[in-house]
Amino acid sequence: MRLGLRLLIAAIVILLGLYLLRPTIERQFLAETQPRTIEARGNLADFEKLTIDIFQRAAPSVVQVAGRAGLTGQDMFAEQDETRVQGGTGFVWDRAGHIVTNNHVVQGVSEVSIRFASGEVAPAQLVGGSANYDLAVIRVTSVRDLPPPLPVGSSADLKVGQAAFAIGNPFGLDQSLTAGIISALSRRLPTSGGREVANVIQTDAAINPGNSGGPLLDSAGRLIGVNTAIYSPSGAYAGIGFAIPVDVVNRIVPQLISTGRVPVAGIGIQAGSEAVTSRAGVNGVAVIRTVPGSPAERAGLRGANLQTGQLGDVIVGVNGKPVRRLPELTDLLEQAGVGTTVQLEVMRGGGRTTVPVQVADIGAKR
Repeated sequence: MRLGLRLLIAAIVILLGLYLLRPTIERQFLAETQPRTIEARGNLADFEKLTIDIFQRAAPSVVQVAGRAGLTGQDMFAEQDETRVQGGTGFVWDRAGHIVTNNHVVQGVSEVSIRFASGEVAPAQLVGGSANYDLAVIRVTSVRDLPPPLPVGSSADLKVGQAAFAIGNPFGLDQSLTAGIISALSRRLPTSGGREVANVIQTDAAINPGNSGGPLLDSAGRLIGVNTAIYSPSGAYAGIGFAIPVDVVNRIVPQLISTGRVPVAGIGIQAGSEAVTSRAGVNGVAVIRTVPGSPAERAGLRGANLQTGQLGDVIVGVNGKPVRRLPELTDLLEQAGVGTTVQLEVMRGGGRTTVPVQVADIGAKR
């Protein structure tokens, strides 16, 4: 009995000693005091290979855009001037040195500089911009080795859920890649020009200040949109970003390169608010008045009677396609193009009639 008790006490003492000496034992026998052996890894996963390939092919063609009155060249990228410099992202459009970015990135600046992925900085000239589409084209001429233009895809066949990749310079951190999916399609985005861009792409690929003007790519590395805005109460990434669809970009950019501006397709009306047609119980665009000498006036469109409050013509269709809101009307007129004649379906006096009207460039200086 006594022997058993002594053995138990001895075991307890030994265990307690081992417990107390454990840190010393671990330091002596388990601590890695030399660089550890590198563990071999297998092949990268297919999605990793795809992402890497997309970045390696596209990144050289993505540039940092910076501009501010009174600063040029490397000065625009100096750390002490970061808070005063207006900047964003752009990408090479063609072999002539044209670079596409957002209009709000270069709006109001007198000097623009481009920094390429190689670190080379080159001055750029503004070729043209459109506030209605938030797109601008700038051009560099004195660059040693111009990267290749990004391949252009299509936004007409995009599907919600497919992969999307954004490359840009968020918060000035150049050559940053983020990945996500296309979250939604056919969004509408108001612009500083007072219009809305139709069929805007929504993505959850992280887009932050500084990404503006950068490319949104599909899994083939093709351009499918130009990142332009985020929805966020804080102003930082909140999972909702927007990109101008490439089909719009591919239509607008050549016009900016050719003429420096984009014609503003219209017919010359002052439209009523949606509240006006809602109160009247109709869906469409109410004509408040026609601009003197405009195609709408020549076609005989009738405005509202402002004294009696009687509703005038309400445009409910263009070339057989329904119109419920002003952005839909402007989008259909832009698709038709300046100089063409469209058939407007109009509600007038309780009935419907068709009125042919020529689309004009209402933004041209007279």
